[in-house]
Amino acid sequence: MKSGKIGRRHGIGLAVGCVLAVGALGAAAPTGTELSLPIAPGPFRPAFESFARYQCPEWFRDVKLGMWAHWGPQAVPMMGDWYAKHMYVQGHKQYQHHLETYGHPSTHGYKDIIPLWKAEKWDPDRLIALYKKAGARYFVSMASHHDNFYLWNSRLHPWNAVQMGPQRDVVADWQKAAKKHGLYFGVSEHLGASFTWFQDSHKSDKTGPQAGVPYDGAAPKYQDLYHFPAEPNDKAWYSTDPRWQQQWFDRIKELVDLYQPDLLYTDGGVPFANEVGRSLIAHFYNADAQKHDGRPQVVYTCKQESKGMWIDDVERGVMPGIRPTPWQTDTSIGDWYYNKNWKYRPAGWVIQMLVDIVSKNGNLLINVVQRPDGSLDPEAEQILAQMADWIAINGEAIYGTRPWLVYGEGRLRATGGKFKEDFTYTAQDLRFTTKGDGTLYAFVMGWPSEGRITIRSLAKLPDVTGKIADVQLLGHAGELKWSHDAEGLTIQLPEQKPSDYAVAFKITGTDLRGFKPEQAAPPASAVVQLETSGRYTLAPDAAELHGSLRQETRGDRPNLGFWDNAEDWASWKINGKELGRFTVIAECATIHPGVSLAVESAGQRVVARVPATGAWDKFETFVMDTIEIKQAGEQIVTVRPGDARTWKAVNLRSLVLTRAGRP
Repeated sequence: MKSGKIGRRHGIGLAVGCVLAVGALGAAAPTGTELSLPIAPGPFRPAFESFARYQCPEWFRDVKLGMWAHWGPQAVPMMGDWYAKHMYVQGHKQYQHHLETYGHPSTHGYKDIIPLWKAEKWDPDRLIALYKKAGARYFVSMASHHDNFYLWNSRLHPWNAVQMGPQRDVVADWQKAAKKHGLYFGVSEHLGASFTWFQDSHKSDKTGPQAGVPYDGAAPKYQDLYHFPAEPNDKAWYSTDPRWQQQWFDRIKELVDLYQPDLLYTDGGVPFANEVGRSLIAHFYNADAQKHDGRPQVVYTCKQESKGMWIDDVERGVMPGIRPTPWQTDTSIGDWYYNKNWKYRPAGWVIQMLVDIVSKNGNLLINVVQRPDGSLDPEAEQILAQMADWIAINGEAIYGTRPWLVYGEGRLRATGGKFKEDFTYTAQDLRFTTKGDGTLYAFVMGWPSEGRITIRSLAKLPDVTGKIADVQLLGHAGELKWSHDAEGLTIQLPEQKPSDYAVAFKITGTDLRGFKPEQAAPPASAVVQLETSGRYTLAPDAAELHGSLRQETRGDRPNLGFWDNAEDWASWKINGKELGRFTVIAECATIHPGVSLAVESAGQRVVARVPATGAWDKFETFVMDTIEIKQAGEQIVTVRPGDARTWKAVNLRSLVLTRAGRP
């Protein structure tokens, strides 16, 4: 099948709602420009209403966890993501690194980085075995990043890993290892954005001794790598130039035809917001449908709302609730490319992300950062080992599961959207998965200190038809004591926890979708108890948050952050067990001088200036003043901006009320 002119339209009725998400990413090429867009015969046309018949294959809904090799020549400088672009941006830290390490980009450009990528310690078979043990059930290889260097054996482009650098077909070798170990295999393409993204390589320094001297990307003999110069108004994520749109289609079609991956990931919305991108999707679906009685078993995923026509992808973020169709988060344990200045995410963070995402009908695709030589740092291998220990216990509550009536309960609400992935979960936060009507898994995101947990969503209310027969703790061999009443399912915990991360209770019974979680009483707010040292420690996980203020993690410890609005505030309940005067001590970080905090309780208000610490993760303690607890019983302590007119953001790690005169 061959389409006609680029201006030809399909599926106007659905196109409006679906294309809005990428309207800013690029427009259609001029009408009348002929493009060759051949697609495999089959049930799908390059039209949104045709894609509406697509159904996500069950394998993708079952696998839940994938691992990604976001790896290529840009790892060589060990300076992180987007190196090939920023090395041509005068003043950028990657430009400065390149200048000092390799030379000026007018003579020593990205083309000279590529031969340095040898991948001499890369062992795909060993790595895939590690990833599978750590829980991965699918694996994705990068095929080409925005740097226009291909990791497959392309007949259309000489700048590829078979002819240069490692002189290996990276995609093929990853695929061979993945299939050997029984993992589904995918490829990621970032080529669509390359054409405008790489245009900085055509520029020059604006100041200094090399001012006006073109970078090496301006040389015509290197345009196969750096692209020809873009038109002046062609600056969006996706190019409007039909020549580049044709090139993208031809080369990504070559990729999927050569390797026939189970999954294809696009770094952006549907490419070019026109028939070019839709034709590639239709070809991908049809080619596989021929092998499966007209029902494709492949997955296409991109960063555009799909309404089930493909898989929605959220970069470094999560969905706020259960989605009716499957979706995917893509993120990394570090920077996207190896960065010697970044710290790795701990295994607990990965696990909690996975649990939250799976409870909302999603999958997690996580990049395991590789060194330029293809090996992993010891810290990365340790994270994989910790994940492997956890998945060996809790895998049955992850794989093959589906969402329950609600995704969870607790105070923390993970706001949805890209680049929002820093949440500090506690033992008060629960997430649910299920298998059929007879098995419900309840994940507790931490180990409760009270020795018991009450799952309020399972309250025995009027009209509830669900019945609980048994409760087990995965990883614990003994029986559990539990009770079930109008408050919920209360489980007495054993002395030893089976995991340092989220733990899973397996609840079996009949008609477990017959509960009414929306009618269950919310959990009572935590009450901060007086410690034996005579202190109240008001920690982030015990706070009631008001406004957009939320928890994050800095320096491996939680704090209250994103405090940009002077109307936001936090509060705690304390038990008021002892009367008398208490000194208020705060622990904060801010880059802003002249900011003040106010602590209030029982009509008293103390205000103190927050020291400017110079960094968001550099915390200092300071004494504010004293307040008096005049009566016994529960009471509220709040913290607010001291002066809304001069408010600037502050990170608050804790407030401590200590008996006056004590350290």
